Amino acid sequence: MQESVVLEAHEIERALRRIAHEILEAVEGNSDLVLLGIPTRGRFLAQRLGQLLKAIDPDSKIELGTLDITMYRDDSVAAERLIHTTEIPVSGIAGRVVILVDDVLYSGRTVRAALDALNDFGRPSHVKLAVLIDRGHRELPIRPDFVGKNLPTSKSERVRVSLSEIDGQDQVVISK
Repeated sequence: MQESVVLEAHEIERALRRIAHEILEAVEGNSDLVLLGIPTRGRFLAQRLGQLLKAIDPDSKIELGTLDITMYRDDSVAAERLIHTTEIPVSGIAGRVVILVDDVLYSGRTVRAALDALNDFGRPSHVKLAVLIDRGHRELPIRPDFVGKNLPTSKSERVRVSLSEIDGQDQVVISK
């Protein structure tokens, strides 16, 4: 299997910094921002974005959380499902701008499950999507608002995001 690195650590950092600036521009003046990471790697990307947003705009009120979509998925065998923890900020999401954060957008099924899961926790004023990698091949009409890198792939290729928090290094690899 042939692998090639498409993003190194410094390029991931640059992409996240750009996304953070785009988020601040898109929600300008909004102090009701909630970043919800989709486990596993989306959780850590949301934490990094939260730190970047605070560094850029120290006065902004940004809350972080995790949205476990496991039980909302329609494309997994129940026995294979792992339950993660959902952590919604105490102040909730009702009436707030929620940004879902994930590592790779592919078919759109994960995001659809996340939208279904959000319904159990309230009705945000807006929901936006930030992804590190958009690889195409959507099966559902879902489009990210913030993208680190568009990476056209074939369906036979695999994109793997590694983050230092759980993988020991930051990089994005494509396998052919």
